Amino acid sequence: MKKSPLQIARASYQPKLPKALQGNVVLSEGHATQSVADQEEIKNLFPNTYGMPLIQFKEGEAKSYPAVNVGVILSGGQAPGGHNVISGLFDGLKKLNPANRLYGFLGGPSGLIDHKYIELTADIIDEYRNTGGFDIIGSGRTKLEETWQFDNGITICKELGIKAIVIIGGDDSNTNACVLAEYYLQKQCGIQVIGCPKTIDGDLKNEMIETSFGFDTACKVYSELIGNIQRDANSAKKYWHFIRLMGRSASHIALECALQSQPNICIISEEVEAKNMTLNDIVNDIVKVVVARAEAGLNFGTVLIPEGLIEFIPAMKKLIAELNDMLAHNEEFNALDTDDEKRQYVKAKLTPESRTVYSDLPKGIARQLTLDRDPHGNVQVSLIETEKLLIEMVAKQLAILKGEGKYKGKFASINHFFGYEGRCAIPSNFDADYCYSLGYAASILISEGKTGYMASVRNLTAPAAEWIAGGVPITMMMNMEKRHGAMKPVIQKALVKLDGKPFQYLAAHRESWADANTSYVYPGPIQYYGPSEVCDLPTRTLLIEHGKIG
Repeated sequence: MKKSPLQIARASYQPKLPKALQGNVVLSEGHATQSVADQEEIKNLFPNTYGMPLIQFKEGEAKSYPAVNVGVILSGGQAPGGHNVISGLFDGLKKLNPANRLYGFLGGPSGLIDHKYIELTADIIDEYRNTGGFDIIGSGRTKLEETWQFDNGITICKELGIKAIVIIGGDDSNTNACVLAEYYLQKQCGIQVIGCPKTIDGDLKNEMIETSFGFDTACKVYSELIGNIQRDANSAKKYWHFIRLMGRSASHIALECALQSQPNICIISEEVEAKNMTLNDIVNDIVKVVVARAEAGLNFGTVLIPEGLIEFIPAMKKLIAELNDMLAHNEEFNALDTDDEKRQYVKAKLTPESRTVYSDLPKGIARQLTLDRDPHGNVQVSLIETEKLLIEMVAKQLAILKGEGKYKGKFASINHFFGYEGRCAIPSNFDADYCYSLGYAASILISEGKTGYMASVRNLTAPAAEWIAGGVPITMMMNMEKRHGAMKPVIQKALVKLDGKPFQYLAAHRESWADANTSYVYPGPIQYYGPSEVCDLPTRTLLIEHGKIG
């Protein structure tokens, strides 16, 4: 395989480890835990894995461990650093006992079910150290939730002598890991299950999981692109750039990128929902900034838009829910030939409130709302070009103001969507170190016989040597939520907290970023070499949360 000079150089990078993981380790167990909510329901569903203690690793005496075979699964969307989790897991296992073996299930959870795997040897692992992507074994979105799937897993684990499975994934994947751990304990089949927190969206976080891996790298990639666009805008002085950023359920990416680049406008979905804002309210807020900057002779700017915005606008959320119900297995609708016929059919079936919202939408966006649903029957939010919707509505409002003599500027726009550009980037030093530590921590949890835990590394704004590694019971993060009409146990998704320090920092500075004194910051590309304060820097979200930025 042909490699770039950077790939060759990064292969030799040795990720930093917390001091407690650099030598021999002992476990320090804390008090019994309980779920974040719905304690009785979660306890009844997970009687074998509920209430387990928090675990912290500390330096200790040398200890011998019996050999163990371990399986690893990459689950869900890609995130920078996944290969380093596997590298840390491999190195940790080999240090604990050189006879330990690691198997990778191919194509995600389906590899466990369909018995597709490879043994991960040193030669393979060494090709993927400090690289982006999930291509070492591939990923997939198959959900582990059926008894026959669990039993298929038992069959292949017995065949390969696997005593533990590590699932690297987001909140849904780690929920599946918890269900799997509980089932295998009930069956007394001797298979442990450990999770690792992955998602660029940043919505798998709590007091014990300070950030999910991949978030740092992805936000640095996006922020570099935003900074480049802002420099161009400040040079050409003639374009408004509307930039949609990945993150369906939470606005952590948009917020972090705003903290890094200081755009003129950053919309936060959670704020929109809390304030019960309409689409027109959002448009009017943008228009005010555009008009104010035009009065100062600045006909340019940047607007950051979270991918999931549409579903956080209360009236739009209601409309989408109605459309999901209406269009599920609707042969009558599918038989219509033209977009206009479909539009009229939908309008006739909607409630008056939703009909008004739907009628006010540009035809292109209204059509996107009625396109093919996802496997769960829901609208595919990522396919809705929210940035184009806002551009069209802002332009229309500005035209009205121009006709009234209230706006004399020029509005030219360019739209962008940043998503896949960041998911498989070469991981930053932070993510390379953090992921390696997570994998290493998972190897210790396995060797100590633990199951139903997620690897945890905290104190992440300190130098890596001072990070605190351990494990957190997955049940501790769970609550009950309605999914597809039934109440299900799931890991509680972390949305942007409006009373949290990162959002409050944005709120305190947004007016100055919007005004005529353009305050753009140009973060530049990820730095792998140089001063530690540059190349090992964590996200601004973490720095603000830990009081490192005032």
